[in-house]
Amino acid sequence: MSESGLRFCVLGGGSKGNATYVEAGGTRLLIDAGFSGREIEGRLAALGVDAADLTAILISHEHGDHTRGAGVLSRRHRLPVLANRATLAAAGPNLANLAAVQEFAAGTTFVCGNIQVHPFAIPHDCAEPVGFLLKVGGRLLGHCTDLGSVSRLVHHRLSGCHALVLEANHDLAMLLEGPYPPALKQRVRSRHGHLANHEAGAFLARLLHRELKQVVLSHLSETNNTPALAEQTVAAALNGRPAGSLPRLTIACQQKGSAMVCL
Repeated sequence: MSESGLRFCVLGGGSKGNATYVEAGGTRLLIDAGFSGREIEGRLAALGVDAADLTAILISHEHGDHTRGAGVLSRRHRLPVLANRATLAAAGPNLANLAAVQEFAAGTTFVCGNIQVHPFAIPHDCAEPVGFLLKVGGRLLGHCTDLGSVSRLVHHRLSGCHALVLEANHDLAMLLEGPYPPALKQRVRSRHGHLANHEAGAFLARLLHRELKQVVLSHLSETNNTPALAEQTVAAALNGRPAGSLPRLTIACQQKGSAMVCL
């Protein structure tokens, strides 16, 4: 891969853990670390990547399914953890006693090795959640999960991406008819909860452009969704579009992540 290239792989996504590996040249980033340290090390090893060679860990928000392994990895491999101040304050033990910490501010672009990173605010029920726009050369990767609704800012930031990791958390009928208590169902459905399959599809239909080549649907609920439902619902929202304008659609689940994608 050339120095200007970018590749990524969603290691896994769901309510029990989330992590995405992004690489450009000698820079290797982990977006979120929601599995145990040992599990993340194993999933990276399956890609031929040593966790000790990571450049940094980026944290989108403080929930345990995004931070569980961050402290262990940071201490074990002397890795810096990058997060905003509100997330660091709210995360508790998962982001305590880190080997190194670097704070960023939503809306302010920074550079990490060969990768330009722009964190942007997203609607979710936590302290200060962010999505990420990562740029290498002219290639853009958008990463946005745990998204309760699509704000104008989210739409704006993701509108020029060449690849996208997007939440498709639940099928609405499965959620409403499922075992969650009413309060939890309401939380998931709220504007600061999680994006349903049909909402992800509608957003993607508005976002489509010819340079968007790859979309990975992630953070699927094991209780209220299935990979087949997520893929079918989102694909149906794109029906009628010219075949040449459609991105490749893949699914990342809790137990199995996505294939490596090269941009």
